[in-house]
Order: sequence, then structure tokens, then C-alpha cells
Amino acid sequence: MKETVTAEPVPPPAPGAEQYLALDFANTAIALPGGQFLDLLGTPAAAQQWLVERGLAPADAGLREMCAAQLRSLRENIRALLASRVAGLPALPAALAAVNDALTRVPTAALLHWDEKNGPYRAAPHPTTQIVDHALATLAANTADLLTGPDAERLTACGSPPCSRYLLKHGRRHWCSTRCGDRARAARAYARRTGRETESPRDTESPRDMESPRDAAAAG
Repeated sequence: MKETVTAEPVPPPAPGAEQYLALDFANTAIALPGGQFLDLLGTPAAAQQWLVERGLAPADAGLREMCAAQLRSLRENIRALLASRVAGLPALPAALAAVNDALTRVPTAALLHWDEKNGPYRAAPHPTTQIVDHALATLAANTADLLTGPDAERLTACGSPPCSRYLLKHGRRHWCSTRCGDRARAARAYARRTGRETESPRDTESPRDMESPRDAAAAG
């Protein structure tokens, strides 16, 4: 799927995305109405900006397309794992392997160093050549934390097609943004109106009687 130039603004972070970097990362692929698509990692410059804004890379990282492609690949595997968790299905082995590969690509423990003046000390390695590897490992670790933690029960997909973002649900809210919620309610209202047009008079006594309690609350 290719990025489409669109006047649609980037939607605000989905609920939970500010708490879990993995959600924020998965939601960098944004499906929009009208068959449009926005990829926040679609170019090396865009991918670098996303990493810089989240403290995962320095401003002068100089990302190339190969690095951006690695990020997009991990994103799709993380999205596959989120989809499996939401649907209650087994994880795709390839997606699981990709996340575990990212987790083990860099050392996780602070290594022992020895300074000539101050003696021994420990520090986590973060050479410039491994910027992307460290970003991938951080994102993979956050994904593992989300999927194995208590908030995994709140993970869901936005219920307003064509949106494909993920969120942590609060109460009965299944939309990632006010805009998606408005679109879902408008679609339901339109479906009810067009459905009633073909109904017999006997079935149209009370529009509210035809709504479920959930639909009535959402439409109200």
C-alpha cells in the first residue's frame, strides 16, 4: 500500500499510544476514508523525524531507506501480533520471530568499562552505527510489555472502518478518535434510515424500538 498525498490531518494519538510506544508505532500506518493512506514512516526523512520526536534517534542520524524499511517491516509484524491478540488467535510465527529478533539484536545489560582515571563503570552501549537496532529493540520490548501486561485485556482495534489503528479501550469506547466516533455514528444512522425506507408501515412504529440499547446510547 502506497502513501497517498492527502489534506487529511494526522489524527491525534489513540488512547494508550502515549502510554505504550508500541501502539504509537503500530499506528504510524493510517488508513483514511476514500481509499487514502498515510504512512508516517514512508520515507527516510519521515521515519527519522518520528524517531527523533520520541527520543529514539539523534537529529543527525541520517537514516537511509534500508533503515526506514526495517522500521516498516517491524511495524507490520507488531501489527500482526496486536491483531492476533485482539482476535484471540495464535500469533503468526514469522511475526513472533521478527519481534524476538529485534529484542536480541543489541545487548540489554549495561556492559563493564574501565576508565583510566576513574576506574571501572557500567554503561549500556549505544554506538551511532546501531541507532536503528536500538530503536527496533526498544519498540519490540515495549510490544512485549504491552502484550504480556495487564493492559493487554484493553487492547482493541478502532471500530470505525476504514481506520486500522489500535487503542486501549476505556469503558465502551472502541474508537481511536472523536473523528472516528462521529463517522461510526453517522454510518449507523445512515444504515438505519436507509433500512427503514424498505420496511413495511407495521415495522416503522418507533425508530427507537428498532435500536439496541447500545446503539441508542451511542446515538444519543
